[in-house]
Amino acid sequence: MDRDLVDGVRRFNRTVTQRIGALDDAFLARARPLGQARVLWEIGDGGRDVRELRERLDLDSGYLSRLLRGLEADGLVRVEPSGADGRVRTTRLTEAGRAERATLDRLSDDAAAAILAPLSGGQRTRLVTAMAEVERLLTASAVEVAPSSPVHPDARFCLRAYFAELTERFDEGFDPELSISAADAEMTPPAGVLLVARLHGEPVGCGALKFHGDAPAELKRMWVARSARGLGLGRRLLSELEAHAAAEGVRTLRLETNRALAEAIGLYRAAGYREVAPFNDEHYADHWFEKHLGGPRTLA
Repeated sequence: MDRDLVDGVRRFNRTVTQRIGALDDAFLARARPLGQARVLWEIGDGGRDVRELRERLDLDSGYLSRLLRGLEADGLVRVEPSGADGRVRTTRLTEAGRAERATLDRLSDDAAAAILAPLSGGQRTRLVTAMAEVERLLTASAVEVAPSSPVHPDARFCLRAYFAELTERFDEGFDPELSISAADAEMTPPAGVLLVARLHGEPVGCGALKFHGDAPAELKRMWVARSARGLGLGRRLLSELEAHAAAEGVRTLRLETNRALAEAIGLYRAAGYREVAPFNDEHYADHWFEKHLGGPRTLA
């Protein structure tokens, strides 16, 4: 990694942690550090399962347990078995916890206003715009992409969402039975691979490959959740699928898509895929694309 880039991130981190008061034991002049304050805010009025809380905050389970014990000792939260599943622990704010959260909200507003106050109107707009861009990029960097079994619940969620979106967007709807298959076995090594993207433990995207020996491999099931769009995740999934294909010695990738998926068509063109004559009889296809990865295929 470029040393100047690493140094720039570290300088930014030091400035932000100091400016927002993350170094103080008593965040916003309350009797608790930033970690406890953030947990209170994240629990919210409706409560939250401890597992979900840990994933949303990317916290070690032991550290989160210590934070929750401290909040319980102060009478601000209750940790109890979930009503739906006794094996799942749920944390909820007490009345005192809701009052403390409201106080922290008010003080956080005041702290944000204090950062903005010394700046001119133009500087305020520039700062908030830059913050939004930093937030977007930090969120993008938190996405994890990894191979998954097609029968894993996260994979199933993505595939159901993919089918539902195609049904919504295609003029004639979408029936998987009319489409060229990408069955579980076809997306499982060595026949293929399915990648699932997760953000804070939640599935937000997928993409798959079907291998055909020395013939071109197929890209299938490319989908990104609406909540994760704008993070460059489609391009990342495509790039990682290409890397998996290259590792298997694939020289050419092919895909077909529907005219309703204009953003996908733009993604493929920008990534170097060229439109070619139809190479299959996919019922829903209007466009066919191909990309040569280069390099000789290594046979086992």
